[in-house]
Amino acid sequence: MTTGTPPPTAPKRSRARNLVPLGIAAWLVLEIWLLTLVAGAAGGLTVLALLVGGGIVGAVVIKRAGRRAFRNLTETLQQAQAGNSPAPGTGSTGNGFLMLGGLLLMLPGLISDVAGLLLLLQPVRSALGRYTERSLEHRMRVAAPGSLGDAFQQARIHRPDGKVVQGEVIRQDATQPSRGYEDDGSRPPLTP
Repeated sequence: MTTGTPPPTAPKRSRARNLVPLGIAAWLVLEIWLLTLVAGAAGGLTVLALLVGGGIVGAVVIKRAGRRAFRNLTETLQQAQAGNSPAPGTGSTGNGFLMLGGLLLMLPGLISDVAGLLLLLQPVRSALGRYTERSLEHRMRVAAPGSLGDAFQQARIHRPDGKVVQGEVIRQDATQPSRGYEDDGSRPPLTP
């Protein structure tokens, strides 16, 4: 017995899902080709020294960036606990791009080493940070309802039964009158 509905079709693959594996394969082939060129010109020990040196420098960069990010986080939390708002301009310091640069340095290959060294430069990190911020803001503005971008715009309350109820949180300030009792957590929440 047929219902008259067409059979479900597989969703169309995005362009990125088709091109990213090809790009990675081309990058790996280019890395290997460059390593063999350098090994032929300068010798195998030189290539080994470059790879080991890149790994060590990358590990040091990642460690420093991680320590800086943790220090920034603890300072921000201490300021929040003290009731101080963070000073303007103390937002992201580019630790993510610094860690990415260290990771690229740790990967074996000359192209990844050059890209990692470029990410260690402050002007490059700043330009990439501005580009990323503009790109994310644009994607958030044009995001369709129900997408990931829309999820950041809505407050959702998860109930114990797993249902999601959309709503917003309204905090009761000291200037607003209370409902006549103090909530000690023993009463069930009021339902509208």
